[in-house]
Amino acid sequence: MAGTKRIGFLLFDGVKALDYVGPAEVFVEANQATKAYEVILLSPSGAAVTTSVGGVAVSASAADAPPLDTLIVPGSEQAPSVFVTDELLTAAATLVDRSARVVSICSGAFVLAELGLLDGRGATTHWKFAEDLARRFPRVDVQPDRIFVRDRYVATSAGVAAGIDLSLALVEDDLGAAAARRVAQGLLIYLRRSGEQTQFSTPLRAAAVPDSPVRVITELIAQDPAYRHSVISLARHVNISPRHLTRLFQDEVGMSPAEYAASVRFDLARSWLEAGCSVAQAASDAGFSSAEALRRTFAARLGVSPSAYRRRFRSQLDVTAPMAVRTIAGL
Repeated sequence: MAGTKRIGFLLFDGVKALDYVGPAEVFVEANQATKAYEVILLSPSGAAVTTSVGGVAVSASAADAPPLDTLIVPGSEQAPSVFVTDELLTAAATLVDRSARVVSICSGAFVLAELGLLDGRGATTHWKFAEDLARRFPRVDVQPDRIFVRDRYVATSAGVAAGIDLSLALVEDDLGAAAARRVAQGLLIYLRRSGEQTQFSTPLRAAAVPDSPVRVITELIAQDPAYRHSVISLARHVNISPRHLTRLFQDEVGMSPAEYAASVRFDLARSWLEAGCSVAQAASDAGFSSAEALRRTFAARLGVSPSAYRRRFRSQLDVTAPMAVRTIAGL
């Protein structure tokens, strides 16, 4: 297998199966066109491990592992204080020393942080672990909204899907955009996301109290995000004052009604761009007053133009755009 890149996954008791299976399948799929990768499963001792869905055998212990082009450390649904053991840290340190690049999936970032690999670097993890990571490791620049972060030879990602996104990015680095596109097609991954994208959309961030006026308004906005709601009309809809509605929104979702509606429209515009729509069409369908208004919003929020975003993150297959559009539209 001369010329192949060796990808090693460090597994351990309690590892989340999808954290390594999803990314591993990306590299295996790349081998359909060319034998570019050798994927090996490792554990601290070389013994089989108990994953979230059952037992899995491995190829070797960390100490017996060959040199790696990429070491990937997946995460766990267990608390980091439980699964990040001394044995796991020793194994990871051994493998880091023989790896050209190092990657974590989800809470696997805690392993890299314990080893000091994330000190002075940008990093991310699943949003539910981000606060703990930042608190325990103040020298790490934790970026909780990011899908994945690459800082020199170290990369970290959020949850399961983000690990797949990051693996596709690594394939693109290794084999080029065309190869990554074939892998995405083979795995039926229609939209490729970048690390700059947020882990969750505005509606998912909104933790409105059930049966509260805020929940009623967020559902109203979700039904027609492009409609230009005013605070007065929204307050009238739930029979309270605009000031009281604004105060409830700040308490329950951390932003004003206007800011929430604007964020939902922005997320909708991004979805249309990812589906292949033009900037003008995305602006119109998402409720922006003009394409220029959408450009200003993109520049302020992401630091890129809608056209650049569309080129980078849209579906790689034109034939998939109608399906993406139908999904967005709820059809």
